[in-house]
Order: sequence, then structure tokens, then C-alpha cells
Amino acid sequence: MSKKPKHVAIIMDGNGRWATKQGKERFAGHNRGAKTVSKIVEHAAKEKIEYLTLFAFSTENWNRPAEEVNILMKLLVSSLRKQFSRLTENNIKLSSIGNLDLLPSIVKEELSYVKNKTKNNTGMVLTLALNYGGKEEIIDAVKTISDKVKNSIILPEKVDESTIIAHLYTRNLPPVDLLIRTSGEERISNFLLWHIAYAELYFTKTLWPDFTKEDLNIALSEYCKRERRFGKTSEQLN
Repeated sequence: MSKKPKHVAIIMDGNGRWATKQGKERFAGHNRGAKTVSKIVEHAAKEKIEYLTLFAFSTENWNRPAEEVNILMKLLVSSLRKQFSRLTENNIKLSSIGNLDLLPSIVKEELSYVKNKTKNNTGMVLTLALNYGGKEEIIDAVKTISDKVKNSIILPEKVDESTIIAHLYTRNLPPVDLLIRTSGEERISNFLLWHIAYAELYFTKTLWPDFTKEDLNIALSEYCKRERRFGKTSEQLN
């Protein structure tokens, strides 16, 4: 694929519906979804995707039943422990975006440990969006920039696109080339609002627990068929 995306982001949706279809509790869907994460991360690395960002837990997910939130947090910790060796074997660097302050201490400790142990890996950068919200990211950036302007650290006339980017959670990530959402829903759900400004969107009805390497390949192939003009005409590109 000559036009392979550099940065792929995925909204992993459908764990609960998968469990319901199977006649199981929602936890079963989340557990199966975690296994899918492992397979897709490894395959994306083998496909030479440079950046993969996964929407793991949104700011809105705190509104779910407390029992489900607790299960998700425990699953996150166990997944980080299980996947550490695989990340190392595949030369993957773990990163995160979002407001981590509200996460349980054990989650922050495990996340910090794996991030530190993989920081020198030179392969794909895997970013987990945890307690992340696109609106909140932009609001936090505006607050920080406003404070710097107030204290004459930044001149108002110097505030531009690069200034905003430098104060986002995602400042170390390139723009998203391909955004994938599973489960048939066709919305962004407050995910990477700044970085998907020119992303190609790909929606599939496949529920996340059923999403396979072949499904990812189909999404990548679809991306390669798209003409990315960035405001230009087809004639200009040719």
C-alpha cells in the first residue's frame, strides 16, 4: 500500500452489544475486546503503521454504572501487565493522552511503569486515550495559553495554529490520517477533535470484539483508494 496512513486512530465500540448478542454479561464483551486490542496492535505494528491511537476510556464513560467502571479499570491494569512483554517484543512504545489525575492510583502506576519500560522502543507508538475528551483537551489548551498571554509569556498576536498544537495532549502526535469506528455507529464521540480535521473516516458494522486483522486490512485498503486533497483540486494533485 503506497499511501499507507502514518497515524491510525480507532474508536473501539460494540463490546456491550457483542456480550448481549452472546447472552453474556457486559464484562465478557470488554474481556473479549481486550483480546482484540492485542491482535490489532500487533498487526498494525507489522503493517508498519507508525502511530496507533485507541480510545480506551472517555471522560463520558464515568457516567456508566460504577460496577462497570471498576471492571474496566481492573481490566486495564491486567491488560497492561499481560501486554508488556508483547510490546517489548514488537518494539512498540506506549504513550497516553487525557487527564490521568482521576484514574485509580494502581492504573496510573501500571501505566507509568509500562510507559517508562518501553520509552526507548523505536517501532510503532501506541497511544491509549484514557479519561480523554476532545473538548476538554482544547479547553485546557486555551486556559494554559490564556494564562501565558496574561503573564506576557506569549504575545497575543503570536498565537496561531502551532501555538494551539503545542498545548494539546496530542502535541507529540501527527494529525490522524485514518479514523476507524466499529459497531455501525457513525459519529466522532468527542475523540481527537483537533487532530481529525482532515482525517479519512471509516465506519464498519463489525463489533469491536469481532474486529480482525482482515478487517483492519480492509480499512487500510479503503484508505488507499481515497483522494486526499486538503482543499486543493484533483487537477492540482495530478
